[in-house]
Amino acid sequence: MAAQEVNEFAVDDYVARRNVKLKPVTDAVRALVRKTVPESREMLNPWGVPTFDSNGSFCYLMVGKNHVTFGFPRGTSLQDSAGLLEGTGKNLRHVKLRYVGDVHDANLRQLILQASVLNSKEPLGPSMRPERGQRVTSKSSRKRRQ
Repeated sequence: MAAQEVNEFAVDDYVARRNVKLKPVTDAVRALVRKTVPESREMLNPWGVPTFDSNGSFCYLMVGKNHVTFGFPRGTSLQDSAGLLEGTGKNLRHVKLRYVGDVHDANLRQLILQASVLNSKEPLGPSMRPERGQRVTSKSSRKRRQ
């Protein structure tokens, strides 16, 4: 199951279903990614999470109750001298964005650039993607079936 390219309204719908109050933050981060990596495309991964793709997924966003999680599948490979990245996973790291002003941090732009450059040199490997034919469900779809 692969990510699928979407139009901007699909991501708007994703945001509206989760927390419309954070739409200004998601709009700002989406604009930053488009400006920083103009050749990138917005995608929805198999779990329905918006990602940004340029030779593979290099960052994603998830809308929570109080913040937008802006993450990097290979965050442990990024240089983060400002200490923006959080997380303890094997590869994933993220930044919590609560306000539009958080998006204007020049260090965030540098993380996006690094992630894009890393993908241009070495695309995201298959270990970070679901196997072909693997069934992927979201928490919400599991709840509906119960």
